[in-house]
Amino acid sequence: MNILIADNFPKEDITELERLGCTVLYNQNLKGQALLEELKRTRPEILIVRSTEVSGEMISANPKLNLIIRAGAGFNTIDVKTASERSVYVANCPGKNSIAVAELAFGLIIALDRRIPENVMELRRGKWNKKEFSKAEGLFGKTLGIIGVGRIGRELIPRAKAFGMKVIAWSRSLTPQKAEELDIGYCASPLDVALQADIVSVHLALTPETKNFIGWDFFKHMKEGASFINTARAEVVDEEALLRAMNEKGIKAGVDVFSGEPAEKEGAFEHPLSCHPNLYGTHHIGASTEQAQRAVADEAVRIVREYLTTGHVPNCVNRMEHPPARSMISVHHKNRVGVLAGVLDIIRDLGINVETMENVIFEGGEGACARIQIDGVLPEEELERIRLSNENILAVSQVELR
Repeated sequence: MNILIADNFPKEDITELERLGCTVLYNQNLKGQALLEELKRTRPEILIVRSTEVSGEMISANPKLNLIIRAGAGFNTIDVKTASERSVYVANCPGKNSIAVAELAFGLIIALDRRIPENVMELRRGKWNKKEFSKAEGLFGKTLGIIGVGRIGRELIPRAKAFGMKVIAWSRSLTPQKAEELDIGYCASPLDVALQADIVSVHLALTPETKNFIGWDFFKHMKEGASFINTARAEVVDEEALLRAMNEKGIKAGVDVFSGEPAEKEGAFEHPLSCHPNLYGTHHIGASTEQAQRAVADEAVRIVREYLTTGHVPNCVNRMEHPPARSMISVHHKNRVGVLAGVLDIIRDLGINVETMENVIFEGGEGACARIQIDGVLPEEELERIRLSNENILAVSQVELR
């Protein structure tokens, strides 16, 4: 199987893919038109990317493509809709960079409090200014509010506690009981976090529901001079509202993600937030530690291995969890050639579509059971027809699902 890797990828993991019997085509500089042309030319079955955008045109250009792996947590850079329409699996590697992102978020928290970048710049200019930089408040006893208690948000909790901070949080999945288990304060809404926290750190996945989730209504409830950290996605924060909060409320911000980031790793960059004196910005490097990159690459290899050996795609993001099946037929049969082909022919002739199917082989390899979910309900006479269609069919039953 051919695999095209279009982003930086560890040599050791490329070797591991080759050990699986794959032919690996590696070019970490493929972007845009160059990637499109390479997909047309090499026609790989599997495409692995990190931050590179994969458009619908790219997916459609290669009819052999059947799996795209985003070697990272999100998948908003991939046209999942087109992939789904063309029966292409999309998988990601969630949680493997959680520690790295949490480390950067906490680094920004410390930097904002102690003004570390300005300290460094003044020394490099040959200026000593202990008077100015001795005004930090300190983090001990402060309240950290976390928006989104997924893998990254949870990694932030012990780091904050190690600094003697109180932690409160809101998340759609967070309950008072779960908050008690995490030993943090439960907030019933994001605004409750804004009202109580001295520092807010956002860790939301980007979905249609979370776009511009943090807006002016949130910022106006924050304390004057509080700190705001975003190492998640630029789109979850209304950047104009953040700029207004920095201007009107003295909000200090540590931001790793910006709208309109260059596709290239180096280049010119202008943004309304980037030069603001209240902002410490980094270059979307939250997941970019050697430890995290290796963990993500290892997970990508695991996905390929599982797919090759079982046909299952771990972390698949575009598989329908609940297909619109109306019933499930169970066909117990001898494990013989042609049994299921005959069953499927009967279902096809009735104009009924098969939604999902699984054939379980029992110990010894003699017996089997096919579970076939269909978008209709078979009459009893058709079930009997299936049972009588082949001497190797032992029993047929049907359960209505809705």
